Amino acid sequence: MEMIKNITAKTPWAEHMGGVPLHLDYFEGSMFDKVADIARRYPDNIAFDFMGKSTTYRQMIAEIERCAKALKTIGVREGDRVTIALPNCPQAIYMFYAVNLVGAVSNMIHPLSAEKEIEFYLNESKSVTAITLDQFYHKFENVRENTGVVNIIIASVKDALSKPVKAGYMLTEGRKIKKIPKDAPVIRWKQFLHMSSHCFYKYRVERKSNDPAVILYSGGTTGTTKGIVLTNKNFNALSQQVVAANPMFRVGDKMLAAMPLFHGFGLGVCIHTMLAVGGRCILIPRFTPKSYSKQIVKYRCNFIAGVPTLYEALLRLPTMNGADLSCLKGVFSGGDSLSVELKKKFDKFLYDHKATIQVREGYGTTETVTACCLTPPHMFKEGSIGVPFPDTYIKIVEPGTDRELPYGEEGEILLAGPTVMKEYMNHPDETAQTLRTHADGLTWVYTGDLGTMDEEGFIYFKGRAKRMIITSGYNVYPSQLENILDAHEKVQMSCVIGVPDEYKMQKVKAFVKLVPGVPATDETKQEILDYCRKHIAKSAMPYDIEFKDDMPKTLVGKVAYRKLEEEEMKKHPAA
Repeated sequence: MEMIKNITAKTPWAEHMGGVPLHLDYFEGSMFDKVADIARRYPDNIAFDFMGKSTTYRQMIAEIERCAKALKTIGVREGDRVTIALPNCPQAIYMFYAVNLVGAVSNMIHPLSAEKEIEFYLNESKSVTAITLDQFYHKFENVRENTGVVNIIIASVKDALSKPVKAGYMLTEGRKIKKIPKDAPVIRWKQFLHMSSHCFYKYRVERKSNDPAVILYSGGTTGTTKGIVLTNKNFNALSQQVVAANPMFRVGDKMLAAMPLFHGFGLGVCIHTMLAVGGRCILIPRFTPKSYSKQIVKYRCNFIAGVPTLYEALLRLPTMNGADLSCLKGVFSGGDSLSVELKKKFDKFLYDHKATIQVREGYGTTETVTACCLTPPHMFKEGSIGVPFPDTYIKIVEPGTDRELPYGEEGEILLAGPTVMKEYMNHPDETAQTLRTHADGLTWVYTGDLGTMDEEGFIYFKGRAKRMIITSGYNVYPSQLENILDAHEKVQMSCVIGVPDEYKMQKVKAFVKLVPGVPATDETKQEILDYCRKHIAKSAMPYDIEFKDDMPKTLVGKVAYRKLEEEEMKKHPAA
């Protein structure tokens, strides 16, 4: 305990928390218990909205319990893994908490995953049951015999719609869905819910706060896909931390939930945090900038969360002209580094649309569910990702060691706190490498990310260690060059990668998406290169700029720099 007290004394950010407490008392039950407790207090409050239809907390809990009984009926038991491959829709909410209620573990995957990816996720998790939408049935059926899955539950968006909206959906989107054979070996959603009538008792399983509850997937520090096992406490603690870091939150406040459920940001912040504290989720099943902007205005959302590419897209939408965003209390950016220039542009956009706040950047990893660090509401430092959440500690060390570095010196970012994962599923060696207990008594996550801390405790993200270019012995960090490129008036978005080179080992190449209307000519390229020479050291200067009509994106909307790297590798096989 003495060691923990010593660490507590080393919190230079304490006076900058703006009234946010350093420590919290954490809920000790399951995720379902936390949400059910809120439902008892606010039964008639709206829990979520989906395509124009509202669902109260009372109705939501009743549906979760129906699902839990049905899961018990089909044989799901304590500790079993259930794969959920759904967009942000009511069935996903019900199933997620029902799995928790029966003591099983939710294996969250992207519904647009390729067949072989689905097969990997099902086998890696040893899932016994899976649920997906009708439009993705054939992908699951094609790999089913190679897995241990016993039951596949098929939901449909139309089942969650009001009658008028359902009619329109069936005339448009519904017609595109490939029919599922009538004799297909699946359980349809309505049939599944009906099975609840065969379960009368003992469907609730008491789970402790440190029991595994959720599996999310990430490349971790090695870049290979691994299941990250997270506990009830990880998610419940996150919900309490997020609200503590946002004292302006009030019960009933609305969060636009567009970030996907298979991602810690979407599941942890946009969904569970809101439902665990009495908020209201506006579910966006399929993200487009247009749908996103429409819902912000329609519901007068109080909080929005997204990756930088989302905010970059909103800047260009004519539908936002004249929109009143004075309802916003918090705009959070995470999942990728927010360039200084994009923040300036979006802050101006917010001001021009009557908002009284700025974008607040956060930082975290899936190994800690999602964010564990956030810019305070009252204080901003250019380039900083903020200060740690309550009970979360961050230190900067010499990469791979436990030697803490002085303020201002760059090193590896380490995280400790109540949201730290349980383990990498089936990867004990990598778990031991990533989770290490130090002499201070805390278990630290080695993130593989590089950063600094200033004397007031503000953290500065400098780049991912795995995304470092070494050219002629010089270390070049792509995110720093992207910040410079993004500041050019003709550049809308950029991505910098290392290209194999026989002499330099790697040389720097930039990909640029130009502002609409700017011609992709040699003159434009020369102008940007001349600008770069003024701002970038010769050793880090891009040897070429390639214009792209659009950047490849990952499933969660980040720029997919690895795809650009792969394309370049094909062009330079001999290097």
